[in-house]
Amino acid sequence: MLLTIDVGNTNTVIGCFEADELVESWRIKTDARATADEIALLFRGLLADQPPADGIAACSTVPAVLHELRQVFERYYPRVPAVIVEPGVKTGVPILYDNPREVGADRIVNALAAFALYGGPAIVVDFGTSTNFDVVSERGEFLGGALAPGIEISVDALAARAARLLKVELVRPRSVIGKSTVEALQSGIIFGFAGQIDGLVRRISAELEASPVVIATGGLAALVIDESETITEHEPDLTLIGLRMVFERNRD
Repeated sequence: MLLTIDVGNTNTVIGCFEADELVESWRIKTDARATADEIALLFRGLLADQPPADGIAACSTVPAVLHELRQVFERYYPRVPAVIVEPGVKTGVPILYDNPREVGADRIVNALAAFALYGGPAIVVDFGTSTNFDVVSERGEFLGGALAPGIEISVDALAARAARLLKVELVRPRSVIGKSTVEALQSGIIFGFAGQIDGLVRRISAELEASPVVIATGGLAALVIDESETITEHEPDLTLIGLRMVFERNRD
């Protein structure tokens, strides 16, 4: 069983693979203050009904958690091969970025999985703490992209800065023209972010002079994909799939 771990700023996604099949996954809150022992106890509880891990692949955008994960692997899984996606690890993705070390590991993993599953050119729209637009060339190169504030960050900021506006349930309203403050907020969030996605995808496509496949992933993707005119695929487990592929490339 391959254990895959994607640590994001807000949530951590954990998955178990048997060969190429994702057999189980969990989404939990990321706690930057968690110690290695606490993380190990969490893994022990989640994995109690799973076969022992014979490999681990991980990526993290939170340095504090990454440090503790290294301790977990060394202390609790000393005989299990572990691959952490970082500079020097083989991904097979050429990074055409001014400073490749600035690119988050999750973005490279997503680019790898997107190209392997759908070919290129491609745009990965990752709905997380930030909304990432990662662009993959027809040859599988990571070209760069765009970063925008995520849906939850925007909602939190609006509620914090506007005295009479509160956080609302993120569901589709009855119409674009809201008939209440709640519906007006829902309209601005759901349809507004769909418009943002479509606008950026069209601009990126124009620069590429191509019609790329557009893959949505991330925990909040389901809120917007039905309202978007440009998203063509939805793969919620794209990062975990990419981690499996990175492990296979580095297993020797």
